[in-house]
Amino acid sequence: MKKFSITIFLTLFCAILNAQEKQWTLEECVNYALENNIQVKQAELDVEFSDIERRDAIGNLIPNINAQASNSWNTGLTQNVTTGILQNQTVRNSSYNITAGLTLFDGLRNFKQLQRARMSRLASEYSLDKMRDDIALFVADSYLQVLFNKQNLEVLRSQNDVTQQQLDRTNELVDAGVLPQGDLLEIRATNADEEQRIILAENQIRISLIGLAQLLGIKDYQNFNIAERDYDILGSEILGNQIDDIISRAREERSEIKIAEANRSLAEQDVAISKGAYLPSLGAFFNYNTRESGQGRIISGGVDPDDPTRTIGFVQETNQLVVTPNNIATIGEPLPFFDQLSNNDGFSYGFQLSIPVLNGFAARNSVRRSQINVRRAEYQLEQAELDLESNIYQAYTDANGAQKAYEAALVAAEAQEKAFEYATERYDVGLTNAFDFSQAKARYENTQVEALRAKYDYIFKIKVVELYFGIPVGELKF
Repeated sequence: MKKFSITIFLTLFCAILNAQEKQWTLEECVNYALENNIQVKQAELDVEFSDIERRDAIGNLIPNINAQASNSWNTGLTQNVTTGILQNQTVRNSSYNITAGLTLFDGLRNFKQLQRARMSRLASEYSLDKMRDDIALFVADSYLQVLFNKQNLEVLRSQNDVTQQQLDRTNELVDAGVLPQGDLLEIRATNADEEQRIILAENQIRISLIGLAQLLGIKDYQNFNIAERDYDILGSEILGNQIDDIISRAREERSEIKIAEANRSLAEQDVAISKGAYLPSLGAFFNYNTRESGQGRIISGGVDPDDPTRTIGFVQETNQLVVTPNNIATIGEPLPFFDQLSNNDGFSYGFQLSIPVLNGFAARNSVRRSQINVRRAEYQLEQAELDLESNIYQAYTDANGAQKAYEAALVAAEAQEKAFEYATERYDVGLTNAFDFSQAKARYENTQVEALRAKYDYIFKIKVVELYFGIPVGELKF
């Protein structure tokens, strides 16, 4: 039992340790964000909402059926439904009815509303696709920023190791009287500045990791980390396409244009729906009703032998009394429940025609508003095409510029590396002072950092062009 408990403990411990040490790749971050990001979830809710609208439209095409039932007690002076006489009593009554209604014609608005609901769902799907593309880019940008911050920290630490070595060596040379005290102070100042930059870089990594975790919807910031690997520049061949080809492909594939086109179709459908108010509407209805009461019923009747007549008036000219037989009734128990329902039921059915004549110009104004919305949607589509074209030009130009900047940064980093090696050799033999050596080292660090920044900027901008070219998010190469 003890060994079994130890085994379980070690298994759980290893599972927790592995969970804490999980390092996320860029692909994993993108896929996780597409499933858990709040904005993506909201876009998915819009799709679900459009499904409900479609079911509402389908419901307008089928009959409405409603049933009602009531059971009440009346106490006090009420009419006896059996004898018709007002009397103090407590009476129970119940009633039941079922009503069905069906719209036969309403200017085809119900059918057009169903078509509109289908269009609305398609527009929601396009919006969801665009949101996924945007989130994928946001995640890629944030991930590459974290990776840059991490590699920037590695550069700073590596260079600080060199500074520490130079500090030790300079200290020995100053003690030996070979170098002046000022060189030692210069190296110490450089070391202090680098240590401060290392602290700032560590903080920047933590901040960028938190931002990425929030984008993914992960709340365990402390244990969240990314896989530290070098990403190659993939997909640069996309820049070999002509920009007109990219624009043409984007107009067919990008969600921005599809959303604008769907919105225009929705606006046109709204015009058709509003015009249906000009036409008559025809509906059919059917009603079944019945009732039941706890009031007693007349089971026998006849003339009262003790008082066979009763006066109901007199003749004004002759004052002659007018009498009528004085009938009495014997009240018995009410009929059984289902017998009363069967005896008291009834049906009503028919058609209802409504013809619009004058409604304060409401129908006409609704049509005009819908027509204005069509024009607005057309302008929005035109603007979306212009924006897409502008964004593609910008992305294509940025990607080409990023490529050239990266190539220039590599050349500069290589040149500064050689210059730093030369400055180190001169400093080691005392041919240059600590200030010049620190300056050469700082220039070398800056070119290394700039090369990293240019690389990840280039990778990100290639991905932007690939998305505009219609490459799905799941097929982006990193």
